[in-house]
Amino acid sequence: MKSLKIISIPLTAIFFAICSSCEKLIEVDVPDNQIESGLVFENVQTADAALAALYAGLRDSSPIAGDNSGAILGTYTDDLDFYATANSNGVYDLYRNQHIAANVDIYSFWSGSYQQVYLSNSIIEGVSGSSSLSVSDKNRIKGEALLARSVLFFYLWQVFGDFPYPVTTNYQVNQTLSKTPTSEVGLKLENDLNEAIGFLKDEYRNVERIYPNRKVAQLMLAKVYMIQHRWAEAESMLKSIIQSPLYQFQSDITKVFIKSSSHILWQLKPKNPGDPTRENQTYYFNGVAPYSYALTQNLIGSFSGNDLRKTSWTALVTVGPNTWYRSDKYKNGANNSTEYSIIFRLEEAYLLLAEALAQQNKIVEALPFINATRQRAGLSALSGITKEVLLNELLLENRKEFFTEMGHRFLDLKRFDRLTDLTSVKTNWKDFHRLWPLPQQDLLLNPQLNPQNAGY
Repeated sequence: MKSLKIISIPLTAIFFAICSSCEKLIEVDVPDNQIESGLVFENVQTADAALAALYAGLRDSSPIAGDNSGAILGTYTDDLDFYATANSNGVYDLYRNQHIAANVDIYSFWSGSYQQVYLSNSIIEGVSGSSSLSVSDKNRIKGEALLARSVLFFYLWQVFGDFPYPVTTNYQVNQTLSKTPTSEVGLKLENDLNEAIGFLKDEYRNVERIYPNRKVAQLMLAKVYMIQHRWAEAESMLKSIIQSPLYQFQSDITKVFIKSSSHILWQLKPKNPGDPTRENQTYYFNGVAPYSYALTQNLIGSFSGNDLRKTSWTALVTVGPNTWYRSDKYKNGANNSTEYSIIFRLEEAYLLLAEALAQQNKIVEALPFINATRQRAGLSALSGITKEVLLNELLLENRKEFFTEMGHRFLDLKRFDRLTDLTSVKTNWKDFHRLWPLPQQDLLLNPQLNPQNAGY
């Protein structure tokens, strides 16, 4: 696998290549621009700098990045139209569901994820082998790296099915690594996330919540439980988040994407002070036809006329006789001082809990958690409905609440086993499109990755 060959790069090279970027959270004097790899994790400042490099990578090149990496799943489903038609063998082909194993953006999604997996593993190994870091610092750093790796593996699991699950930086091991069956991935993620939960604390180490805490790991574990239909365990995990005094539901729809709100579990700050979020840069257009992404009419049509999310989180763009809608969740362009890219927010825990309760036929108990987002959006509360109706409403509510947020629509449709709904709006959608093909060039480099996913 070419992407996993990155693991052969020495830790020091990765550390300095990334930390020498504008993520200069600390300044480290290094004689002759050299440092022994073992020394990186002998000092909490340099260890935290390696961790900061990981978060920069998640922001810039990962499935949770706010740019093309995150938008690609939205256009793959029915939330986003894609207008850069010259983008052959990339996003445009994914948008039309005519992609192949050689698709360059599939490879970018895959390789970008594994680059951050490599850095996560190097941090985990470095911290575990450190002889001078305190136990509390070791636990914190290892817990955050385990959590970051689990988020990446979760997306690879949902997008590719069976996939390699490297937990080492050993090149001899990784270059011939075979796929972990999807039936085993859930157990591995559960073990990793439980370990992260044991290492992390509820208290945030930064008031802006730019580093994840134990509750973020618990939310990720709940998401794994939901995929496995372990509803009661997901319910327990989600209730522990919702009942935490750290979080309060944001009742003002205009403040949901303000970085200081206490409904935010985890967010990533822009690269430089004053930079807009990656989401703003990706989805903004005004006075011109869209040059990349615009919201689909199918998505816009899912909002009722009095839904405040349509008026607050989307914007109509008119050019001559033509109109489009853009995502307008993140509103600040230059001189941004109030918005960071939100990865997880309390509303996701609310809607997942409502779903877990509904799946256990606890309809009355589930209703307040879907009604919270509905009523904030100016819609009436649901009552007196069946399990089937509630689940349908939950799928719709997730769509209206989380459009253009890290491929939520794809993940939700897949979890509900409703991806076939796309056949009515996506001309070329086929059942095998529930998985992407494994990148062709990695299949050629590592035959252990065969067989290719069905349909490709």
